[in-house]
Amino acid sequence: MSASPIADDLSAQLDGLFEPARRSDAPGLIVGVALNGRAVYRRAFGMASVQHGVANRPQTRIRIASISKHFTCLAALLLAEDGLLDLDAPVTRYLSGVRSRRGVPTLRQFMTHTSGYRCTLDMGTLANGTAVQPNEWQLAALLRQGEANFAPGEGQIYSNGTYHALSLVIEQVAGMPFERFLKTRIFEPLGMQDTDSIPNDALMVPGLASPHVPAPEGGWMRPPSDADLRGDGGMVSTVDDMLRWLAHLRGSDKRVGTAETWRQMLEPATLANGLQSTYALGLKRHAYRGHEIIHHSGGLFGLNGQMLTVPGLGLDLVVLVNGAPLSATNLGWRIVDAVLGDAPGSAPAPVLASIAGLEHLAGARYQAESGLLIGFDEVQGKLGVSLFHMPPIPLLFDQGDQLRAGFESIGLGPYVLARKDLAPENGQAPRALRIEVGGTVESMRRLDAAEVLDRSALVGRYWCEDLQASAEIHADAPDVLRMQGDYSAARGLAITALGGSTFGLEEQQSPGTRYPLTAQVERNQVTGFRIDTYRARRLWFVRRTGA
Repeated sequence: MSASPIADDLSAQLDGLFEPARRSDAPGLIVGVALNGRAVYRRAFGMASVQHGVANRPQTRIRIASISKHFTCLAALLLAEDGLLDLDAPVTRYLSGVRSRRGVPTLRQFMTHTSGYRCTLDMGTLANGTAVQPNEWQLAALLRQGEANFAPGEGQIYSNGTYHALSLVIEQVAGMPFERFLKTRIFEPLGMQDTDSIPNDALMVPGLASPHVPAPEGGWMRPPSDADLRGDGGMVSTVDDMLRWLAHLRGSDKRVGTAETWRQMLEPATLANGLQSTYALGLKRHAYRGHEIIHHSGGLFGLNGQMLTVPGLGLDLVVLVNGAPLSATNLGWRIVDAVLGDAPGSAPAPVLASIAGLEHLAGARYQAESGLLIGFDEVQGKLGVSLFHMPPIPLLFDQGDQLRAGFESIGLGPYVLARKDLAPENGQAPRALRIEVGGTVESMRRLDAAEVLDRSALVGRYWCEDLQASAEIHADAPDVLRMQGDYSAARGLAITALGGSTFGLEEQQSPGTRYPLTAQVERNQVTGFRIDTYRARRLWFVRRTGA
């Protein structure tokens, strides 16, 4: 590809992608695209603050959420360069009180999401809904976990809490606040003047765009304030600073970090079964249309972002959205496709699996002993997949004999289904499925909607030690579970039958937030149940007896 600026027709094509956000009464987004270090597309759309009538500008700062994670990894690697941190040491060397029922992970496994620790963000949302939790909640929730998603190194599931803990370790070892370490060792040396790590949304930051979520009666509202955002998602930045950072990340002239540090930063994790992941240290790295891609996305209530580079083409891009109903990740891939066009050496864009030929799967739900729950539905002609009772979305890519969703897309897995295993049985969805998860095959059985445990058997009071949360189902309202965490009022989750002893839960205050509940039945009595979230498995609720 030439190093010349993007052609006018391509610039107009990119303008078309963002046209829905060109409004003066709604939040929007900011986009930056560079070729070989030269910005060739740098535009802002919509409002930074609907409340104050302030428009987004290319210079506007936005919280970048989980894009922060690889900066946290770099900070840890810099301390390793200094001889102050051993990334392959057990975390117990740096964190006291860690429980290790399935083995003690290392700091590196914290960074690659292979520690097995359940995501404290998922746990906090389940326990407390949108209630604000105190700063110490994440670490306390991480340390009190009596179970895990898997033994260290045996799987890979995205976990925010381990990054939060990692930032506390960095702070302890560096002898200064985590935010100051990032500033002095990374941001200032690279001239990232508008970039900071801001731990609390309540702090007033000059030039910072507000996150926006739709208000129930129309218009916009500010989402609940996020507190104690550290290494998991605390950074704010601009597209200019992030383009400057991407040029440094893919370039050979490193001003921050040694060659060995950057080798480790970009080396994908390998699981215990030998499967090589697409996730390195806070960065996703894999091929796309025949080109190596390095990227990471991020999202919080009311905002989302994508940072991506194609090193072989010198292409860097940043998309930061502060509430427009657009996916920064999807826009990022469309920008890459627009820039690649029909360039020689570029493979066709991947295709999401169609529902055609798989219509018999619509409505079928499957569950594994591990708690994995998968459902299928039709979504605009595509094969929609519902993971853990979440709303179905097309996420399986058609690879001929296989349908696949990679870790880089969904933050767990990868998930691989053989097309032959999806063939109908007597015109219906097959009774059993085999799915490869992270290189290991799991057997799943179809839930039978005709054989459902009577909901009245669930009536009672329950307690989850790992969440410090109670749950109650009243006899006069057996279709509602009342959840109350350690920092929230009780709230209702609607109960629907899925099949057998498995039920679906849906938040009544925030529709679309769903979980599967699987009852534990012993001697014809429900003694408890487990809830499995997208990133936190085996959250056990034990029946309480007596007064």
